[in-house]
This record gives sequence, structure tokens and C-alpha cells, in this order.
Amino acid sequence: MAGLIKREDIDEVRQRTDIKEVIDGYVTLKGAGLGSFKGLCPFHDERSPSFTVRPQVGRYHCFGCGEDGDVISFVQKLDHTSFHEAVEKLAARIGFELRYEDGGTGPNREDVGKRQRLLDAHKVADEFFRAQLLTPAAAEGRNFLHGRGFDRAAAEQFGVGYAPQGWDALLKHLRGRGYTDAELKLTGMFSEGNRGIYDRFRGRLIWPIRDIAGDTIGFGARKLYEDDQGPKYLNTPETTLYKKSQVLYGIDLAKRNIAKDRQLVVVEGYTDVMACHLAGVPTAVATCGTAFGADHIKIARRLLSDDGTGGEVIFTFDGDAAGQKAALRAFEEDQRFVAQTYVAVEPTGADPCELRQAKGDAAVRDLIGTRRPLFEFAIRASLKRHNLDTVEGRIAALRESAPVVAQIRDAGIRPAYARELAGWLGMPVEEVSRAMAVAAKRAAQGETPAGQGTGQGAAHQRTGAAPGIAELPASGVVPSFNRPDPRDPVASMERQALEVALQEPATLAGGIWDRFSAAGFKTPAYQAVHEAMRASGPGLTGDPVRWVEQVMHEVPEPLRPLVSELAVVPLPASNAEGVLKYCRDILARLFELQITRVKADKMGQLQRLDASAQPEEFQRLNRELMMLEMERRSLRSDA
Repeated sequence: MAGLIKREDIDEVRQRTDIKEVIDGYVTLKGAGLGSFKGLCPFHDERSPSFTVRPQVGRYHCFGCGEDGDVISFVQKLDHTSFHEAVEKLAARIGFELRYEDGGTGPNREDVGKRQRLLDAHKVADEFFRAQLLTPAAAEGRNFLHGRGFDRAAAEQFGVGYAPQGWDALLKHLRGRGYTDAELKLTGMFSEGNRGIYDRFRGRLIWPIRDIAGDTIGFGARKLYEDDQGPKYLNTPETTLYKKSQVLYGIDLAKRNIAKDRQLVVVEGYTDVMACHLAGVPTAVATCGTAFGADHIKIARRLLSDDGTGGEVIFTFDGDAAGQKAALRAFEEDQRFVAQTYVAVEPTGADPCELRQAKGDAAVRDLIGTRRPLFEFAIRASLKRHNLDTVEGRIAALRESAPVVAQIRDAGIRPAYARELAGWLGMPVEEVSRAMAVAAKRAAQGETPAGQGTGQGAAHQRTGAAPGIAELPASGVVPSFNRPDPRDPVASMERQALEVALQEPATLAGGIWDRFSAAGFKTPAYQAVHEAMRASGPGLTGDPVRWVEQVMHEVPEPLRPLVSELAVVPLPASNAEGVLKYCRDILARLFELQITRVKADKMGQLQRLDASAQPEEFQRLNRELMMLEMERRSLRSDA
């Protein structure tokens, strides 16, 4: 049973992982000063690079959109994984064995090795199928693609391949690459008979099915020949890698656009996904031989950041009875989303692939653009099931459709649809409103009361409302900080000192730490960051990565983006010697500013003093002022 990963192991993975090397896999980084790198932000569209990475402190920060974090959060956001999964992925990358709390275990090393062998086998098979598509034997497969408007470039983009006719082409290939029959049985790519195993996919067009990280975990195969007695589409069966209820075809290609545009388009087949992406709808995915269910919704919500601040899920279905049934089944899951759900059905019943063939790319985009709310589709579908020419039929239709209108999340459009429903039924709107009120009351009675576990949270999920005071931290107070004015010379000085202290903590060694710790910061935001540094203590100043992480932990949450920004902003120096001199200069200026403030206080005391009445106090203040001046001059000479 898996347990929590030990904190020290998380720190070790974070420290030992080269954040630049990881981010380089997603973003093209270029040098931006000593120890800093810049690139185009992967979290928002921009023309000039503002995404900055500082490997020495293990942080990234975008000065355009404000996204920031460490290597673990980067992998979480870009690969859309949990914290636990991101740490395990990074640990595997550096060959580090994680330990778990409470006697729990992580992935068994042997199991990890087996899983990797299965992934590698799928990768080899993927390459094999793609190569076979270019052979003369695959002419029928190429004709199929061409007939549906897909050229060679499209096939390569989606990794489409061909499984040769015969019984053992792939089997021989994988055996030749060192895989045993025992391993191959676990892949789902082979069937077993009296004489052993043989290729599951034969004489078919092949689509690789990949997980969200881009690893091939299964295949979908389309029949090409009349003498093939199998089903039209044949997928990989359930394996340790492939769980069809958790798989969305095209998610590896669509995930970034889904996250960026906050839109998910659900289509029905592989060619529909291809058609949408090529037509300019790069947020399209498809289920693999199963309905869009709860596990798919978990993936979708994570990608959409489904928190009530926007986002949309659009289902496309054929216009036939099966498509109508699928749409209504999707509506049953609608309340699991905070995002608005829609349905797009082409009047002629054409799917996106057929629509693109017949009318071009613009028609596919128009189909998505003319989507209708899913609840409207559900209302109209419920009305079709009743004879509205009779009183009994209209009453039955009202009873079925009123709960649908009552659960519309947007309170602004709910009354409008009540009026629409009244018009469709030929009834007074007051009668429809009463039926909705009854439906809402019944639904409320079936919910867990607020305060008993799920009621309050469920209400926020449905409405997208912000949490109330009861959900704030125990103190009930959230700190508020104004962004410091960059034109304020004192604030500017304090900011530069914090940049130096965060990025080059080694310069605080020895007596410098005592001086820095005693410094009085006047700007509230910078004062809070300074307090977090003091709370972190000097013990971590020799380890920049852990130092910044600890300061992030200590600082009030609203200021964490500021700490991230301070930790990655390039320092104005071109070499190590220049950095050291810059840091010393900045700290010297900070300490000089502190001395100047203390001198001003003591000069005020001196001026208020009666020298003849308190000669000893007068002399003491003079001596202290002299010592402070000497210290100030010493700082200038050292700098």
C-alpha cells in the first residue's frame, strides 16, 4: 500500500534534479545573464520571452503571467499529474529510490521495471506499425486515410500505422528485440491459441493510444479488408497499462491547448480527433470504446482547472438515436463539472471527419462554435418523448423537464429557460416555475445538509462560488500586501538586498548574517519576506535550493509569487567575480542604510538632551555616533 513520501526524500529529489534540464524538454531556454535562462512561457501565449529559470535556486518564474514554482510543480502543471506522481517521475529520472511514511511502499522496483519493459515494448511496436504504413502492403491503409482527407503528414502527426496481414509479423519483430513471450502476453498486443501467441492486430490501420505523458499504452485498429471477420474497430484489451475508462485518445496532443484555452471537445472516434485538430480545434479527444465517465471527468477537470472561474466541455455526437443516447448519458454526468457543458450536433448527422471531408476545415470550427448548452439538448430530448398535443403528455413532459431546468447552474439564465420551456409546452410560466420549485426542493432534500461533510463543498462545486469566511484559515485573517512601488528608492534598495540574499545566500555567511538579520525593512511586503528569512535561519544558507524552499514555506501565502520572482530575476553581472562584487555592494548599501537610520535616531536623542544636566549620556551618544560613522565609512571602503 502506498504511503506518503518522506519529506527528506522529496527535498533530495528536488535538490538533485536539474530544473533547467527538465524544463528544456518543454521550453527552449537561452542564457539571460549569469546563471539565468529565459524562454517563451509554456503557461500563456507571448511573443517576447518572460519565463525565467534560475537553476541555482531551483525555481522558475514568468514575469508575464506570474506562474512560478520548482521542478516538481513544473512537472505537475505541464504533465498534469499529482504531486505524488511528479515526485515519483523525477525520482525515477535520477535513479533515486523513494521511501514512504507509515510503513507504506511506493511502486515496487520490480513492478517499475516490468512497467517500463511494457512501455518500451509498446514504443517498439508503435515504431514498427508506423514503418509498415509506408510499405507496398499497406496501400489499402493509405487509401483509407486519403479517402478521409488525411495525407502522409497527418498520419505522421498522429502516429498512424499499419499492422501487416499474417499471424506473427509483430511477434517476430519484438522477439528479435529481446522480449520474451511471457512479457508479450502482458502487453495486450497478442492473442493466444493452441500453438502459442500470435498478433492480435492483423491487416488493420493502427492508431497508437497514448497516456497524458505521451507514452504509448495501447492501440486502436480499424478493419480494412472484407475477409476480416473481426469487429470494425478492435482495441487493446484491459492491461496493467491500458484502462479504457481512464484513457482519452489524443490527450497527449491536446492537453496544453485544453489547459490554455480551458476548453475540452469530446468526439467519438480517432478520425474525428484528427479532423478536429487539423481543422483548428486542437482541444479534441475521444474515449476508447466506452462512454465518457467519471474517470474521464477527473482527467478533464484537472486539465481545465475546473474551479468555477470558466471553462467549457463540448460533446459532439452523431445525430442518430445512438448519438442522442450518448448525449443524454453525458448529461447525467454534467453535475460533476463546474465548467459549462455543451453539445454540438451537425443537423445532417455528419461527424467531424465527414464534415471536414464534405465542407472543409471551417465547417468543423463552425460546428464547435454553434454548440448549445447540454441542458437545453436534454430538455428538448425529454420533450420529444411525450405527445405534447395532449394534456397528459404536456404534464408528463413538464414533470420530466422541470428538474433539468431547476439544476441549471447559472442563476441568470435559469428564468429565461423557464420561459422557453413554458413556451414549448404552451403553459403559463408560473406553472413551470412552480414545478421547478418542487423539483429543486426534492433535490435539496436528497443532499447532505451543510456542515455534515459534503453539503457546503458540493454547493461550491455546483455554483462555482468562492468559499466563505468559515473556510478561511483558523485565524480568519488573510494577510494583504500591496505591491511595492518600484520608484521608491528605499523599496528598490530593500528589493535588491532580498534578491541577493535569496539567490546568493553564501554571501550571508559569518557575521554578515547577524547584520542582515538585524536589518530593519520598512516596506511591508519586503519586511514579511525578511521575517521569513530570519525564521528560516542561517543553517540553510549554504544550500540555495533548500533555502528558497524554506523561505517559501515560511512566508505568507500571498507573497510566495513575490519570493519566486525575487529568486529568479537575473542579477546584473556577467561572471562569478562580478556577482560576488554586486552582492557585497548591495549588502553594504543595505547596512549603510540601516546605519544612517540609527544615526538619525541618535542625533534626535542628542538634540533633545540637555548636555549640562546629563554630561555622561551626552558623551555616550557622541561616542556611539562616532562609532557608527566609522562603521559606515568602513562599509564603503570594503565595497
